[in-house]
Amino acid sequence: MSDESVTKDSSRPNWLNGLSSEDLNFLKRFLLNSGSLKKMAAEYDVSYPTVRLRLDRLIQKVQIIEEATIDSEFERQLKLLLADQAISSSAYKTLLNTHRNELKQKQSE
Repeated sequence: MSDESVTKDSSRPNWLNGLSSEDLNFLKRFLLNSGSLKKMAAEYDVSYPTVRLRLDRLIQKVQIIEEATIDSEFERQLKLLLADQAISSSAYKTLLNTHRNELKQKQSE
């Protein structure tokens, strides 16, 4: 992930452990503002669409963490980087295809 991850805690749900400190702080502020994106925008001194985009990315990260169809931790981390916009879509596709081709080669050996 693009920022510092929090310490893993086996008593917390997997999706919560997968979020960074920054993500958890945003989630906390969201809850304390009763889910009001307008209040969040004022608190962070940014536009409403900026806060909405941040929330959409956080939702996407939780969905990726919880996605059961992802077999590889590499693929999960790659998707999280894409959700954080730490890598471009083209870099994501290139790395994912390279990884999958490498796995196929190893399986055929």
